[in-house]
Amino acid sequence: MPEENFHLPLHPIYVSLQVTESDLSMLQTLKTYFGYDSFRPLQQEIIANVLARRDTLVLMPTGGGKSICYQLPALLMEGTAVVVSPLISLMKDQVEALRANGIPAATLNSGNSEMENAAIRKDCLQGRIKLLYISPERLLGETNFLLKDINVSLFAIDEAHCISQWGHDFRPEYTQLSVLRQEFPRIPMIALTATADKITRQDIQEQLHLKDPRVFISSFDRPNLNLAVKRGYQQKEKMSTILKFIGEHKDQCGIIYCMSRNNTERVAATLQRHGISVTVYHAGLSPAARDRAQEDFINDRVQVVCATIAFGMGIDKSNVRWVIHYNLPKSIENFYQEIGRAGRDGLESDTLLFYSMSDIILLSKFADESSQREINKDKLHRMQQYAEADICRRRILLNYFGENREYDCGHCDVCLNPPQRFDGTILVQKALSAIVRADQRISTRLLVDVLRGTFTQEIIENGFDRLKTFGAGRDVPARDWQDYLLQMLQLGYFEIAYNESNHLKMTESGRKVLFGQEKAMLVVIKREQPKDKKAKQTKPGKETGRLLLQSEAMQEAEDLYEVLRAHRKKLADEQGYPAYIVLSDKVLHLLCSIRPTTVKEFGQISGIGDFKKEKYGKSFVALINQYLKGK
Repeated sequence: MPEENFHLPLHPIYVSLQVTESDLSMLQTLKTYFGYDSFRPLQQEIIANVLARRDTLVLMPTGGGKSICYQLPALLMEGTAVVVSPLISLMKDQVEALRANGIPAATLNSGNSEMENAAIRKDCLQGRIKLLYISPERLLGETNFLLKDINVSLFAIDEAHCISQWGHDFRPEYTQLSVLRQEFPRIPMIALTATADKITRQDIQEQLHLKDPRVFISSFDRPNLNLAVKRGYQQKEKMSTILKFIGEHKDQCGIIYCMSRNNTERVAATLQRHGISVTVYHAGLSPAARDRAQEDFINDRVQVVCATIAFGMGIDKSNVRWVIHYNLPKSIENFYQEIGRAGRDGLESDTLLFYSMSDIILLSKFADESSQREINKDKLHRMQQYAEADICRRRILLNYFGENREYDCGHCDVCLNPPQRFDGTILVQKALSAIVRADQRISTRLLVDVLRGTFTQEIIENGFDRLKTFGAGRDVPARDWQDYLLQMLQLGYFEIAYNESNHLKMTESGRKVLFGQEKAMLVVIKREQPKDKKAKQTKPGKETGRLLLQSEAMQEAEDLYEVLRAHRKKLADEQGYPAYIVLSDKVLHLLCSIRPTTVKEFGQISGIGDFKKEKYGKSFVALINQYLKGK
């Protein structure tokens, strides 16, 4: 089945100014319930396609606005939209957000009591629910019962990549959703996902039996996300960098992804010792402990969550300001979905990725042992290429998802600090010579010890202390050798035999460098230098005066922001909602900037619909007026 793609143009050209009655209805509903005056790119076209009762496949990055693509049609169509979602926490979060906007929504799940589920069924039968969220397992049990007795307006399959074994988060229970087309052949279906390559997209269409679907592929660019990578950092360096990073993001919440459960526990313990409020989330915890950790993070009771990749799909939290990867992810799909959990409200957010040789070795082992060996090795290789990049990182990400960008972003770490290279031939020759003299039965860890001339029991037992190259690189710090070896691996001078205790094997390219036939250009290692604590004192001048005025204005805005944030927290606690569901951080910043003094003006702020205007307008406006009087 050929795809009919509707890609987002990088430079939109507006070819028509005609506004239909349908357009006005969509825009009015968008403003009334969600508080926005205009749609994001492709949203309006997708909604129109669903309203025309056509099957639809939507690819939008995390935070790109997928939910409105089925929530708004549900409001405009008669009956109840049934939304299939994989996690109770995700359903709960979305239902709370809809109710906070005055939209009747509910979720049928095992977390409810039988009495609650019975009440929800009754509301559905009486047509009082516009969106019903349900897991794929429970959906199958309701197919011949509740769903046959209610007026279903549409089916929305969220996280649709879960249906495909080619997707990065395959879930067997999703494969049974084909029954929907058999039992409800006339009900339109919309499938949505944040990351799916071409083969996964095709599989989604076939598995769900979508009828002549239109495929909408949004831009994957998230310009508000800053991208940075740190290569070859050891444990202590990582932790000092993380502590500094969190210190620069005071009171801003974030996620630290780790490859193993042990790392999540260890990183969290270190943060706790430094007075940072943190929780842990991984598959080894009980369901109750995981739920508690997620609730604490969503409700801002902790600043940081240290988690494995088991965490995140259920997070619709808009005010996550940063994401750190303690280890290299196994694919760009995983990486992009995980960093996409930062800055969902559109405000600037930071991402930081650490990776090392040990990450590559372990992930390669996992890929080798997987059932889809070649595919997983290729995905890891592409992730490794991103981490090693010396060109704009954003261009690499967009290119991976089939979106060509002809210009650099200008603000990823590569754009801001282009790498410098030097002739590292002698360094490479020393390392390769040691590998060859050790009969290519040496690991990277032992190789560094050989080059540094470090006497350890393992070195002596293997006789490596008698090698001619023992101590040949003692003038280079161990952490720098780790970095150079990582570069050499990426340049293809040696390979790692994962099936031979991770021994290093020189390649033909390496042989040419070793015997002086080719040069090896390495990237200069740049270590962060501690800033001078003694700031220079300067006499006040025109520029200093201007900066002081700017500083005062910023302080005023910050003071007002804290007043409004405290009030938002109070309202959220009273209702049992996370604070960002009452009003997002972006809305609070707009309130601080525009400072509306009437309820009518309050309702004109982007992100505030009629329901929230009536519910919260008076109290927020009163605080703003009180603040302005006290200036």
